[in-house]
Amino acid sequence: MTQAPPEATALPAATEEERSYNRFDLSQRLEHFFLLISFTILGITGLAQRYAESMAGQTVLAWFGGIEMARVVHRGAAIVLMSVSVYHLIAVLYRVFVLRYSFSIVPDLNDFKQVYQDVLFYLGLGKRKAYYGRYSYAEKAEYFAVVWGTLIMIITGFMMWNPIATTNWLPGEWIPAAIAAHSGEALLAVLAIILWHFYHVHLRHFNRSIFTGKLTEEEMEEEHPAELAQIKRGEAQKRPPREVIRRRERYFLPVAAVLTIALGFGLYEFVTFEQTAIAYVPPGETAPVFVPFTPTPSPVPTATPTPNPEPPAVENTWDGRFADLFAERCGACHIQSNLGGLSLETYEGALEGGDDGPAIVSGNPDASLLVQVQGSGNHPGQLTIDELQDVIDWIQAGAPEQ
Repeated sequence: MTQAPPEATALPAATEEERSYNRFDLSQRLEHFFLLISFTILGITGLAQRYAESMAGQTVLAWFGGIEMARVVHRGAAIVLMSVSVYHLIAVLYRVFVLRYSFSIVPDLNDFKQVYQDVLFYLGLGKRKAYYGRYSYAEKAEYFAVVWGTLIMIITGFMMWNPIATTNWLPGEWIPAAIAAHSGEALLAVLAIILWHFYHVHLRHFNRSIFTGKLTEEEMEEEHPAELAQIKRGEAQKRPPREVIRRRERYFLPVAAVLTIALGFGLYEFVTFEQTAIAYVPPGETAPVFVPFTPTPSPVPTATPTPNPEPPAVENTWDGRFADLFAERCGACHIQSNLGGLSLETYEGALEGGDDGPAIVSGNPDASLLVQVQGSGNHPGQLTIDELQDVIDWIQAGAPEQ
């Protein structure tokens, strides 16, 4: 049987009412707290961006002050999650190489036997449930699901955060694949926490050990009977003497310091490498830029209509036309939120531009980022050919406001 870590199998502290057994130390409980907070924020802000067009998504984004602020909060929570992951890796290595705790969280053949025994029990074909040790097969599966999910989110998050660097090494198709994987894994993780973790830890039986650090003897008999029997037989793995720990730390701590610096530098590069992150934004209207040529049909004689007064021409000015046009085409990203630092809500904001420079350069359409972006033909808020030509003519005429 796999031995349990000593922090979980220290001799029970007797009280007048009942015995309790140490399961998690303070550092592990703090680690879980920061994981809980960062995961919750990531789930809320991430799913709100994915479903930004839904009423629920818009409500959540409004709580954060718009999609831009939700993105900032989402990235901050991601940094916390990655920092917790780095700490967890170093802590696991310390427990394995310095304290020499057995790595009992790793699945083994006994877990498959326990699954088989539990299936027989729940089908009424067995007399009792499996005899769990330090971790049950369900806890092991959940732990490695978190590890796997975190790796997927970090890798795909890097690809979305640094798309140019990614496409230097991988085909461009990997970016939309990363977006799909990131979004799908996030949804799967949230559902797993709500449907699996909440039931097993909070509804079926409220396990307080991650908050108090302890389990009562009754809880141990129910959740970890094999570990409890091992403790009572005096077979629990004990913490090494202090002088042994110090001797092992002399070799471990320098290696851990180098590994921490390397991972910390990697995290810094992750965050600061590029400023071109791909974000979820509500899709705007699209329109074809290149229309296939259709021959003009032969004219058909018709009766000459009675001339009617022509409708008043729309002025090619900001107030006369383009304020309403940009509100219709670009409002989701550049009026309701200032994506990329660009606001098209006012004439002054349009001239000022965003993070990449002025959107409109009076008298120079070629230097206007608005024309460059729209000219690609695949912008979320794409203008039609005629609308884009009107914008070019307006800028060429000096981009008058009135």
